[in-house]
Amino acid sequence: MTYPTLENDRFHAEEGLHITVQVPETHVRAVLDAVMAETDLKYGDYDCVSFTTSAGIQRFRSLGTGRNRATTTAVEVHCVEVSFFLGNGHSNTSHVLKAVYASHPYEEPVIYLHPCVRTVHIRGLDEDNPNRFWNREADNWVPDEHR
Repeated sequence: MTYPTLENDRFHAEEGLHITVQVPETHVRAVLDAVMAETDLKYGDYDCVSFTTSAGIQRFRSLGTGRNRATTTAVEVHCVEVSFFLGNGHSNTSHVLKAVYASHPYEEPVIYLHPCVRTVHIRGLDEDNPNRFWNREADNWVPDEHR
């Protein structure tokens, strides 16, 4: 895949994989803990960076060719999507995915790997921007350590 040239003085671009995993809500912590045991999920000046969607409905029907018997109709499970980024230079991608498989409650977890480009800020720029949370009254999502 060819990406646009993004040379500029505000951010730099990194190629990698945007990984999305569908998981029952009650198992999110276990999957993220397993991923974090393999990688720090660093994003610029932050780590532990991931995203979890609101719950939706995942549907599937067992064909009977795996561990479970065939089912006549599809079942519905409340699931969320957990996503995170691993850069192309990440040496542990297979280990991270194996950790997802090991911690996930399904025989066949739904895991998507999307090649992508992410942007990472250049440290020290734009710090006086009035839109930055530290330059305005703190919203309730701002950690106490940053107030």
